[in-house]
Amino acid sequence: MGATYAMKKILIVDDEKIFLIMTERILSASYFTICASSGYEAIELYKSEKPDMVLSDLLMPGMSGYELKQKLQDEYGEIPFMFMTADTAEETERKGFDIGAMDFVQKPFRADILLRRVGNILQTVEKIQGLKRDALTDKMTGLKNKVTAESEIAELCKKVQGALLMIDLDNFKLINDIYGHAMGDKILVCFAQILKSVVRPIDVIGRLGGDEFIAFCQNVTDEAAIEKKSRYINKYLLDAAKELMGEDMNIPLGASIGCTLVPDEGIDFTDLREKADKALYAVKQNGKHGFVFYTDLAQKEKEEESVSSDLNSAKKIFSERSIKKGAFLLPLEQFRTVYQFLSRISSIYPNEIFLILFSLKVKDGATTSIEETIDGFVEFASNSLRQSDVITKSGKNQCIVILSKSKYSSAYSVTERILHSWSEEKDSEKVEVLFEIGKME
Repeated sequence: MGATYAMKKILIVDDEKIFLIMTERILSASYFTICASSGYEAIELYKSEKPDMVLSDLLMPGMSGYELKQKLQDEYGEIPFMFMTADTAEETERKGFDIGAMDFVQKPFRADILLRRVGNILQTVEKIQGLKRDALTDKMTGLKNKVTAESEIAELCKKVQGALLMIDLDNFKLINDIYGHAMGDKILVCFAQILKSVVRPIDVIGRLGGDEFIAFCQNVTDEAAIEKKSRYINKYLLDAAKELMGEDMNIPLGASIGCTLVPDEGIDFTDLREKADKALYAVKQNGKHGFVFYTDLAQKEKEEESVSSDLNSAKKIFSERSIKKGAFLLPLEQFRTVYQFLSRISSIYPNEIFLILFSLKVKDGATTSIEETIDGFVEFASNSLRQSDVITKSGKNQCIVILSKSKYSSAYSVTERILHSWSEEKDSEKVEVLFEIGKME
């Protein structure tokens, strides 16, 4: 039994030197022991050593075991405590249990009896602590559960400045739909570990349920700090996903973060959470994989509300600024929205809209990085297309083009033109480019 608790620390208190030495000798083979010859000395040792349990003589001059237990309890809360005594009176034992002792052992005692009773106390404490941990944590991720996280954060918001973060996984449903719920669970566990790595021990982080998380970072009020955390989270989440599902995984997995500052935006948790949720929604509606501060969002809304509500003003708000030459280059998630919209139009008003899928492959022996190559190819192709076309990088080595108002012959000609021009680019001979053309349906 003792081996199970080999690293536990026990404070032994007894004014009788012979019993102190004897008790220390019995326990030191299985536990780390600290000895005190008085209640006053025990209090100082407890303060510096924080033992897992106290084993104290009951009747000592200056400060009794009762008084020692009460003083330590008043200062540090409930402490696993066991009394040693030669007094066999029932009143003595009753009084000890009344102030919270977990057990008694009669002097003189046998070594095996002492070890068994100490072990029983430590086992009981371990079970109680385990039950408390289970009640406070999310079983899958090990983070604080919804009730615990919200309660602790609500208290912090009343007295500490910092940043309240609402965090949501982007496109997580696709993981469950394509790879199954078991893989989805693995991603959640990895994501929880990533989140834990970007917060400090003084911060609070919890899982609200599903793919929703919450955090409170104390004394963090700088946008640059949140931006750094956002970049880190998105990078390592994608790395972990590819490690679990393979390098060809092309689901646009990421994390969106809505942030509100405390006490700048108030100290009431319910109100702060609503603001952080609103900021999170704004991230989701504008490309995902990033963060938004509620302060910035509120300012933007205020500016937009101040603009005249006529149609020309609305067009100014929604119109594209600084239109660049070439195709409309979009992140994958925004490209998906455009694709879905054009697919609706095509199904109702038949139109000639074609898709081109380009796939790049580095030839054997080439040292060219496929990541750099596909980025360069996407930019090159974009500049070779019309402003009415749309392009996105769709995977580690792929990109997709939407050609509006086109025909198959035209789509094929555009493809041939892009490939011919690309062949004249530096290092293009080190890369094989494959393509597939199809009509949007």
